[in-house]
Amino acid sequence: MNWNVYLSGEIHTNWRDEIYKQTKDLGLEIKFSGPVTNHEASDDCGVKILGKEELKFWHDHKGAKINAIRTRKAIQNSDIVVVKFGEKYRQWNAAFDAGYASALGKSLIIIHSGEHQHALKEIDAAALAVVDDLHKVVEILRYVIEGKL
Repeated sequence: MNWNVYLSGEIHTNWRDEIYKQTKDLGLEIKFSGPVTNHEASDDCGVKILGKEELKFWHDHKGAKINAIRTRKAIQNSDIVVVKFGEKYRQWNAAFDAGYASALGKSLIIIHSGEHQHALKEIDAAALAVVDDLHKVVEILRYVIEGKL
C-alpha cells in the first residue's frame, strides 16, 4: 500500500528533508506532498501571475488563494497530515491546514515544542498524535504502515 502524507508548517528549516531521508532509509512507501517552500514564490505568486496590487492586503489575498489551490488538493488526497509549528515564526497557515485536515477527517500528527502547548491546545486535541521531534513522526509512520515498533 502506498501512503500519501502532506507535510505542512514552517518553511525555514530542513525538517521535511529529514523526514524524507529517514522514511526512505526505512524503505517506507510514502508519497509526500507539501506547500511551496520558497517563501518569496509563495508570497508573490498572486501578483506575479495576476498583476500587481497597491495594497498589501490584496497582494497577500491573491497569493493565499492561488496557494490554496495546491494546499486543498494535496490535503484532500492525503492519508496523513503532519503539521510542524516552528519556534521563530507563527505559522497561521499551518494552523489553518490543521483545521482543514481535521474537518476532512484526515489523520493528523502535530509537531511542536512544549512551549507552544497552550497556544495549540485545540489543534492538539484534534490530532491523533502530538510529538516534539521528527524521529517520533517517522516512528509513527513506520508503525502505521508496517506494524513494526
